[in-house]
Amino acid sequence: MVNALAGTTALVTGASRGIGLAIAQKIVDEGGRVVISSRSQSNLDEAAASFSNSERVKTVVGHVGSSDDAARVAAFVVEEFGSLDILVNNAATNPYFGPMIDIDEARLQKTFEVNQASVLIHTAAAWRAWMKDHGGVVLNIASIGGLGPEPGIGWYNVTKAAVIHMTKQLAWELAPNVRVNAIAPGLVRTELARGIWESRESEIEGHIPLGRIGEPSDIASVALMLVSDASSWMTGQTVVVDGGTTNQPSGGVG
Repeated sequence: MVNALAGTTALVTGASRGIGLAIAQKIVDEGGRVVISSRSQSNLDEAAASFSNSERVKTVVGHVGSSDDAARVAAFVVEEFGSLDILVNNAATNPYFGPMIDIDEARLQKTFEVNQASVLIHTAAAWRAWMKDHGGVVLNIASIGGLGPEPGIGWYNVTKAAVIHMTKQLAWELAPNVRVNAIAPGLVRTELARGIWESRESEIEGHIPLGRIGEPSDIASVALMLVSDASSWMTGQTVVVDGGTTNQPSGGVG
């Protein structure tokens, strides 16, 4: 794909590092313009410096859980670049590890706001600012954790399961002019997941059929397909990108 996104503008949330930054870089590499958002201007400045085509990159600070911030950010995108054709809901957090039954209200609410509510809040903002009248594409970053139970990160996974369902619901509501799809990554080498992979890489890789932990670029390559015309007859779907982790033998007998 060469210049597959020429003339388009994207907003990527939580894009100062990791998967969000890799997706934003891929969009720019394919001819698009991008606005990256996060809560830290210094982190955004550092991320912006990593782009080779910096004239097609803008940054904006915002709290993804705030509807007022989402509306302001969406308006900023349209004002700066003249459109908002692609929205990537990537922002995520996981401040709690342990039995879901014991999570405190503060961390429960924070995880809900960033991982789940922000998807609807930003999609609504993008819809009102541009996509309702002009169409567009929404890509949500979910997780394979949203496909089933798992020890330690149960509430995080519940929010990601909600993202998978929201993808289907929004795809149905916003068709035919706006497509909505999702990616469910497996374990990717990001700062958010560092506590899972850092001290046991070899052990983890031994359980992944393709033999390695994912990289942000692995997710970005699939994201490019989903936000471009290469997937123009695709909506409401969640694509699993996990090195085969969820494609394991059941161990049952016939």
